[in-house]
Amino acid sequence: MAPKKNTTLTQNLDWVAVLIYILCVLIGWFNIYAAVYSPEVPTDIFDLSHRAGVQMMWIGTTVLLIICILVIDYKFYDTFAYVIYGAFVLLLVAVLFAGSEINGSRSWIKIGSFSIQPAEFAKLATSLALAKYLSDPAVSLTRSWKDYVPIAGIIGIPALLILLSNETGSMLVFASFAIMLYREGMPGIIPAVGIVMAILIVLTLLVLKWFIALGILVVAGLVIWLMPKATRKGGGTMATVVVAGLMIAVVFGMDFFINNVLQKHQRSRIMVLVDPYSDPRGAGWNVIQSKIAIGSGRLSGKGFLEGTQTKFDFVPEQSTDFIFCTVGEEHGFIGSALVVLLFVGLIMRLAVLAERQRTRFARVYGYCVAGIIFFHFMINIGMTIGLMPVIGIPLPFFSYGGSSLWSFSILLFIFLKMDSQRPYTLSRT
Repeated sequence: MAPKKNTTLTQNLDWVAVLIYILCVLIGWFNIYAAVYSPEVPTDIFDLSHRAGVQMMWIGTTVLLIICILVIDYKFYDTFAYVIYGAFVLLLVAVLFAGSEINGSRSWIKIGSFSIQPAEFAKLATSLALAKYLSDPAVSLTRSWKDYVPIAGIIGIPALLILLSNETGSMLVFASFAIMLYREGMPGIIPAVGIVMAILIVLTLLVLKWFIALGILVVAGLVIWLMPKATRKGGGTMATVVVAGLMIAVVFGMDFFINNVLQKHQRSRIMVLVDPYSDPRGAGWNVIQSKIAIGSGRLSGKGFLEGTQTKFDFVPEQSTDFIFCTVGEEHGFIGSALVVLLFVGLIMRLAVLAERQRTRFARVYGYCVAGIIFFHFMINIGMTIGLMPVIGIPLPFFSYGGSSLWSFSILLFIFLKMDSQRPYTLSRT
């Protein structure tokens, strides 16, 4: 006999994930307050004329959104996945013509004093569309390459529209779907090639290109020498030569790509990644001041509202993209480690929940959620400590902003709603 369906909103809800979410939102709220706090004009955290007070309002509206998500039948997201995706694609097209420009990005819809960024929600819509497509029993990532064409379209259309609105950071987040695709059967060689190419791009900025090319040829030679005779005669040698040739072409083509394809501010961000002091008062300023702020916190930090880098506004965008600086300066290594552990715990919990789903739709969507949060977490914290380029993406649940908080909360709680209904779901994997 099938178990009785739940009648309360919170029955079977995963409280581990919910607790981590609540902690992230509250810690983020207090750090937003610290980031905008001014000792000359002290205000309390509830003051609606400052960002902390506005964030409190966003948190309140988010609670209402979460209640709505828990009320809606979980089958709604499966049924209307393509409709939701289409609606947000149309919104992305609309912002190209009627959007408002903020910080050089024409990706905002502004209604009075209220602004919303469709690009943040496009990740949610794309996750649902991918889950819907991959839940079709006829689709397989291991049997035929033809199934990759619709997937490339589902991911590529919103990514291209976001890129056209000059929101490069949000566009790059779409690479996070590779995590889900790998779990669903995509050959490991594809993400491996992507990782190797990324490493090559960084190496070309640090090492002489002829040394890199020589290293590639030596490795290719060893691979050919060590491979079995049958593999060598069956095309292994030719495949290795082609791959090595492509890698060498990437190495020697980087100068042209950087100087003729990338925009000026994008070139600056790449050079700053290699050496922030190449432009200490320009593109390198954020990274230099961010590292100073985090490093000055040492083990236990300077104390809440006691951060000097924070008080005197040395780090631009400190309540949004660089919110982690406030954590590092005022709460030190201990506070920073706590934040990292919260995110690692949430991502691991989402992976566990995704694996236990009875439907492929829920599993795929769960891995999309985990991948998106992981990508934001890795890039945002990495750029504040100088390990990643500054591409301007928020830290989930921490950074100031309604679009960010709404999109990540909706993304997460749709999955938690699906998971809460798992006992009543027939297996269709």
